[in-house]
Parts: sequence; structure tokens; C-alpha cells
Amino acid sequence: MPDIAHPWTRFALAVVVALVVAGILRRVVHALLRRLAIRHPMGASIVARANAPMETIVPLAMLLLSCRLAPDEPARLVGALEHALALALIVACTWFVVRCLGAVEAAVSRFNPIDLDDNLRARRVQTQVRVLSRTAMVVTVVLGIGIALMTFPAVRQFGASLLASAGIAGLAVGLAAKPMLGNLIAGMQLALTQPIRIDDVVVIENEWGKIEEITSTYVVVRIWDERRLVVPLQYFIERPFQNWTRTNSQILGSVMLWFDYGLPLEPLRAELQRLCKSAAEWDGRVCVLQVVDASEKAMQLRALVSSSNSSASWDLRCKVREGLIDYVRRECPGYLPRFRGEVESAVRAADAATPPFASRMASSRS
Repeated sequence: MPDIAHPWTRFALAVVVALVVAGILRRVVHALLRRLAIRHPMGASIVARANAPMETIVPLAMLLLSCRLAPDEPARLVGALEHALALALIVACTWFVVRCLGAVEAAVSRFNPIDLDDNLRARRVQTQVRVLSRTAMVVTVVLGIGIALMTFPAVRQFGASLLASAGIAGLAVGLAAKPMLGNLIAGMQLALTQPIRIDDVVVIENEWGKIEEITSTYVVVRIWDERRLVVPLQYFIERPFQNWTRTNSQILGSVMLWFDYGLPLEPLRAELQRLCKSAAEWDGRVCVLQVVDASEKAMQLRALVSSSNSSASWDLRCKVREGLIDYVRRECPGYLPRFRGEVESAVRAADAATPPFASRMASSRS
């Protein structure tokens, strides 16, 4: 029979009891979280993602408490055990917070889909939650690493010496962390002011594309030809860019064409109306044909049409351009742009008065 009064025996019993209690607490917590998930759909996502870290947090916490009953000797072994458990608990808690933040982001994205025509509110919510959650993840990981490092006595002494000489050291750390801190602050500004949102259509660096992803340090723009443009967060705070869907996704598109001055405009306007009404991309707001420029050779026409979004606007502009050119070529081919020239009658008369080559030769011989 083992001696219950022996310190190591009591410690072993405490460990067994801690693990049993941890198992009971885990079941109770799971039951409560399942009820929460039934009542609140977002809770299901949190429970699913936080299940793995919860499996480790409760046992580690109970084991750390049981170390209070550990023998005093050998002190180095007991101290190393407590330190290892504390580090594992810090890592598990950091993991748990990060998974919960990711679950909230995923749930918000699922309940606010952006694959709709009127998705302004959904894009606003997704952008705020995504930027804030990923910024919070970075802060959580940094705090977790800092807390874990502070459990080492050498690091604590180093931190105290840094605080004692915070002037130069603080300046050096600030300069070293400037890019990271700048991106974190820029991320907070983007989340609050929202100059860009997920799925916004932007023109940046002379490239047209959509905001595909916003992280804690950069933004991914999906360009129209499937390339990806990666831009730092600070770019959108410090430099100008075009946002075509800032307030809504509706947009006007123009088609520029050159035709002869003699082309009748009313039939062409009627053809433009017919093309727009037959196109699914037209939203019914604007369909106008105007003469916007004139040169010594031809006049320039602008067909202004409206669409619900930029992708539809591009397709509609191509249809209008093709349709108007085909109509003029089919109905009024004489009014397509062309170069004209005039031959003066004096030149023709001079050519007629010049004798042919044979008669000139005969006269020269005589």
C-alpha cells in the first residue's frame, strides 16, 4: 500500500483528481456551449473552432493548480514542471482567443454574403469585422508571446533594464516596429473610415480590379485578368486611388465613336435605345447619344449608358460599340470615317495639253 502521507503520493492523487475534475468541467462546458449554439447560430461556429483549445485549457489549468501540492524537493524539478505547464497554458489561451476571433469572422461573413447586387451593407460589415479581427489576432499573438517570455527570469531582468533606460531603447524599438505599427494603425483606420471594402472595385497603379482580401498588413486586389496585386495597408491611407463602388455599385459607361458629319443622329439614337433595352446588363437609368467633339474630318459621338455594376458596364459598352458600328456599316456605309481629296481642274487641263511621248520625239528629230 502506498503511503498517503508521502508528498509525492499526495501529489499524484492531486493530479488524478485534477484530471477527473477537468473531464467533468469539460463536459459541463460543452453542454452549455451546445445550448448556446442552438439558440444563437453564431455560437455553433465558435464551439466548432474553439473545441480543440478548450480540450487543453481545462486540463492544463487543473494540473497547474495541482502543482500547489507538489513536494518542495527537488525544487528545480517542481519549478520546471510548473513553468512548462504555465507556458502550455499561455499558448493554449492564445490559441483559444485566436480561434474564437476567427470563428466570429467566419460567422459574420456567412450571415452577410456579398454575392448579391445590393451588397453595400454586407461589404461594410465584412470589412470591419475582418480587419478588426485580424488586427486583434496579431495583438493577441504578440501579447501571448510577451507574456510567455516574461515567465523567464532572464527576460524579466532584461525588460526591467530596458524600462530603466527607456530613452534610447524605446526609440530603437519604436523605429524597428514602425512598419508593423504603421500597418496596424492603418488597418484600424481602414476598418473605421472604410475607404475600401471587400469586393470594392478600384483602380490602383493603373490597374482595374476588386478588393479580394484585407489582412492585417496588406490588401489583395484581384485584377480583371486574374492577376493579384498585393498592396500595403498604408498605401490606401497615404496615396490617392479610385473606388468605383464607394457608395453604391451603379456606374456609367461611355462609348466613343467617330463618324462622318452626314450621318443622321435620330436613327442612331433609336438604335442605341434598342440595343440597351435588349441587353440584360442595362439597368434602365441612362441611355444617351451626344456629339461631344468635332474635327476637320469627322464628328465624335459618345454613347452614355448605365449598369448596376462595373462588370456589367464593361459588357454593355462592348455590346453598344459593336451594335452601333454594325448598324452604321449596314444602314449608312457612306458615313463611315474616311479621308477625302480634291483634284483641281487646272492640273487635269495641263495634263491634257501636254503632247504624248511619241509626238514629242518626232518634233525633236525634225
